[in-house]
Amino acid sequence: MAIWMDRATDGPTHMGGEGINWVGQSPFSNRNHVFQNLGDGTYNHSGILAIRAAVASNTNITYKILFNDAVAMTGGQSHEGDLSADEIITELNAAGVKRVVGVFDEKEEFDLNHYRKLCEMVPRSELMRIQEELASTSGVTAIVYIQTCAAEKRRRRKRGLFPDPNRRIFINSEVCEGCGDCGVQSNCVSILPEETELGRKRKIDQSSCNKDFSCVSGFCPSFVSVIGAEIKKKTTEQLKLPNVPDITPPSINKTHNIVVTGIGGTGVVTIGALLGMASHIEGKGAGVMEMAGLAQKGGAVHIHCRIANS
Repeated sequence: MAIWMDRATDGPTHMGGEGINWVGQSPFSNRNHVFQNLGDGTYNHSGILAIRAAVASNTNITYKILFNDAVAMTGGQSHEGDLSADEIITELNAAGVKRVVGVFDEKEEFDLNHYRKLCEMVPRSELMRIQEELASTSGVTAIVYIQTCAAEKRRRRKRGLFPDPNRRIFINSEVCEGCGDCGVQSNCVSILPEETELGRKRKIDQSSCNKDFSCVSGFCPSFVSVIGAEIKKKTTEQLKLPNVPDITPPSINKTHNIVVTGIGGTGVVTIGALLGMASHIEGKGAGVMEMAGLAQKGGAVHIHCRIANS
């Protein structure tokens, strides 16, 4: 995914082999060090084996392990065995990693004093400094970045399972000059263009905002913080549909195949669930495959649905 985002990222490998390509390449390269991205789900699956191999070969590499507290690629399930960030840090220390640093989002709620007994802990604002230090450290080092997946935050907040900051950020379009620095600072897909008489400005999509507040890190006077506000609830009136004519369903020759594509947040996966359940209720056979791993708001999503008579 990082490669698709033009992040100067190279060297993709299979799941669980992260960094192993550099273990083999490093003796023949003029480059002294690389960073290797690794998600917590892959770490739990088999990535720890790659780290142990890098330690055994004393390769100069820094693993950046993102602890987003969910197996996001397949829909946000919890980790097998309820893996926690402090367990990852403890395991890395035990494996012989030279230096482990925990980087945390200051809006996460966890026992910081407990983590400081395990390794050095720094706020997200110091990430670049830590990366520069680890890049000049020989051997295997690691950053454990602790921040719950944004999509999971929204899901859990709706269920009352995650703290919900009593604050919302808005952009005053009469002050905004449309420079786009808020998007650069946050890399957030909730910042959308807003066309005005004076040109394109910016606005924040409150429905997808994960209340990260990183958009206000830049120098901009157009941001407005609203404390204690709630989004107006949608009307409870029943939707009145016009008369829908009956249709003749297509005949099913072995299977009827459907592909639906779109972007995250537009209901593509929901359509697949509806088709599957409707087929089940009618006594038909149905299979639905979802590609929702990139369903960050705006990410590519598709479903493949096959319906049979039995």
